[in-house]
Amino acid sequence: MPNFQRYIGIDYSGAETPTSSLKGLRVYMASGGNPPVEILPPPSNRKYWTRRGVAEWLVQILSEDVPTIVGIDHAFSFPLRYFETRSPAGLAKISGGLSAPLADR
Repeated sequence: MPNFQRYIGIDYSGAETPTSSLKGLRVYMASGGNPPVEILPPPSNRKYWTRRGVAEWLVQILSEDVPTIVGIDHAFSFPLRYFETRSPAGLAKISGGLSAPLADR
């Protein structure tokens, strides 16, 4: 028997405010043996999901007594400007050497 009965995948693209309607923000869900289906945002004057809307929807859906796993495709990182203004040597100090490969490029 699987550990989860419901699977949610979120493509979390877009760099706007939490209330911006983002075309690249998509939600898919599968349960049982059914293939995944896209979950559309609740009816509103916005065509696409907002980050806040996804968070509120997740709170609601995860409060149900259904074993669920959620995967979010999102590249969590420092802002690009941070990397543009720091040297690889400086990054190595704060990241414990993680940026050392950057110095080789």
